[in-house]
Amino acid sequence: MLVIFSSLGLKTAVAQEKSRIEPIENKAIYSLTDTLKSGRLLADKVEILNLIRKEKEARDESIEEEIKAKEIEENLEAPAEEIYGTCSWGQSINPIYNPSLIPSSYDIDLTGFVAPIKFYRVNSKYGWRRRRMHHGVDLKLYTGEEVRAAFDGKVRIKRYNRRGYGYYYVIRHPNGLETIYGHLSKQFVKAGEVVKAGQVIGLGGSTGRSSGPHLHFEARFCGIPLNPQLLFDFAEGTPNMDTYTFHKYAKKSHYAKGSGKSNNVGHYTIYKVRRGDSLDKIARRHHTTVARLCQVNHMTKRSLIKPGDKLLIK
Repeated sequence: MLVIFSSLGLKTAVAQEKSRIEPIENKAIYSLTDTLKSGRLLADKVEILNLIRKEKEARDESIEEEIKAKEIEENLEAPAEEIYGTCSWGQSINPIYNPSLIPSSYDIDLTGFVAPIKFYRVNSKYGWRRRRMHHGVDLKLYTGEEVRAAFDGKVRIKRYNRRGYGYYYVIRHPNGLETIYGHLSKQFVKAGEVVKAGQVIGLGGSTGRSSGPHLHFEARFCGIPLNPQLLFDFAEGTPNMDTYTFHKYAKKSHYAKGSGKSNNVGHYTIYKVRRGDSLDKIARRHHTTVARLCQVNHMTKRSLIKPGDKLLIK
């Protein structure tokens, strides 16, 4: 059947079809536009949320750092107050007069150690010397050589002793140790001043009871002298262990008897862990047992060791 449209009828038919199709096309266009818009909004929202999260994390990290810095500052203003109390800032080398106040055991963190002088040579070791107890080590230096604080801390004593230490310092540290620096020629910091590990506190010399330029260096806990070479490797400028556990009722030889060499402390040898080592391998290599190795180093059979760690071998 042939249908012939007049020009008017054709225009009407086209208009009708157009009016039918346009809403469908517009709806599709609007739908696509809305999808693109919502996609952009979602992406923007995700980006904004990520920025907010990052800002919050950065703010939280900054707050944590501020809190940590404040704690460190407070610890330096009153280092190891939980051990020594508030009335132990006198001029005596031994700050604790009542032995019952000394903790039965205490873990001393040695990780912040800095060697007090750059170049190491022990002139005189810790121990008995000419019928007198030598409570520290004498480190060879030249007059005028810089002497540094071994840890962060606060100067407790700055004095001169003509018949002993000469010009010397006693510095108390947050880890519970007190370190002594004797026979100085010059002193740069004052009593009560906070110092940082590695800070130059004076110059080496030969003041007081001294036969030549050297640094007399001591490490004490609650007034009890410890063998510095048991704690520190002066040649490497590092601690021999991350943590040293002080035992009040241990035999004095456990923390006192010493040797003139940094890698042989009394009846202990310091072993540096190598790749592939295990406690069992180290024990067999040194003709000892894992149990004994753990006892000496205050660890358990399950303790993890890594290359570079230092162990005491009896």
